Amino acid sequence: MSRYRGPRFKKICRLGALPGLTSKSPRDVSKKKTPSRPRKKSQYRIRLEEKQKLRFHYGLTERQLLKYVRIARKAKGPTGQVLLQLLEMRLDNTLFRLGMASTIPRARQLVNHRHILVNDHIVDIPSYRCKPRDIITAREKPKSRALIQNSLDSSPPKKLPNHLTLNPLQYKGLVNKIIDSKRAGLKIKELLVVEYYSRQT
Repeated sequence: MSRYRGPRFKKICRLGALPGLTSKSPRDVSKKKTPSRPRKKSQYRIRLEEKQKLRFHYGLTERQLLKYVRIARKAKGPTGQVLLQLLEMRLDNTLFRLGMASTIPRARQLVNHRHILVNDHIVDIPSYRCKPRDIITAREKPKSRALIQNSLDSSPPKKLPNHLTLNPLQYKGLVNKIIDSKRAGLKIKELLVVEYYSRQT
């Protein structure tokens, strides 16, 4: 299944806030909707929605998410927490969390177009896994810096997670440590995602 390129509002209406996909909130899109009678959800549907929430927030294909679940299963520690750590430490997500991009798709575009340096080397792979002490900067090109400045200016000030440090004047971010999965930017029941895939594979 390819990466989702359809209407984003439709997804946040169904799944709730997805800050990585769009800065809009479900309230912005559902004002005109008439209240409908809530239907009881099956356990399968609950697990599916949690999986979809994770997938659309981080902008992954089905195959990519399944690959991350398999890696998390082999790692030490609870599979759900390891899964969130793997996704949070992606370069595109790290740029989003630093405020250097307003959404994860925009962060991915910055990386693909070679605007980003990691430890003074160009990295054009959005799934690059950031490590402690990695230094993330914009290239010293007016266009690269202008794109990041626009994101910093347009995004409302937000508290940075404690595993990251930002120096906006130098367009520089620092990864201090591996993120604690409890501080992930998405309210999600990761155990349900693991259960969904345990029943699919």
